[in-house]
Amino acid sequence: MSIIVRKAKRNELERVNELRNMVNKIHVNGRPDVFRQGFCDELRQHVYDKYDAGNSDVLVAIMDSMICGFATVEYIEKPQSPYNNSRKFYHIEEFGVDENVRRKGVATALITFMKEDALRRGYKKIELDMWEFNDGALAFYEKVGFRTYRRYMDMDL
Repeated sequence: MSIIVRKAKRNELERVNELRNMVNKIHVNGRPDVFRQGFCDELRQHVYDKYDAGNSDVLVAIMDSMICGFATVEYIEKPQSPYNNSRKFYHIEEFGVDENVRRKGVATALITFMKEDALRRGYKKIELDMWEFNDGALAFYEKVGFRTYRRYMDMDL
């Protein structure tokens, strides 16, 4: 089974939104105190904004002629600050695979494409953030080489 990863075409963004909605439901279930129920117009529009922006792209994974995975990526350059050195990194903002085809190599194909794309663009680091409740995502990201370097914590009062 062959998986093709490439930049999305504008007319494919509605399918990307279907996948984003699946991911959103995982987040709503995992942290209902943080994530809003439903998939509002503003959230639906976000992928179009990323598609049109000059510092980001929407990627799709295609298997058997169907878009079954996606990622939105940003190309970030941060100047030096009083606290930090300047940084340049490829940021995975959103990432998801259709629940019907998980564990078939789609996510790995997306990561492989992003690693090659980042290097081609002159980036030596890929970053992402994720929510602690998503054990499956954490296991996958660690398996493909990501490691935790920062942690956000909260406390209910």
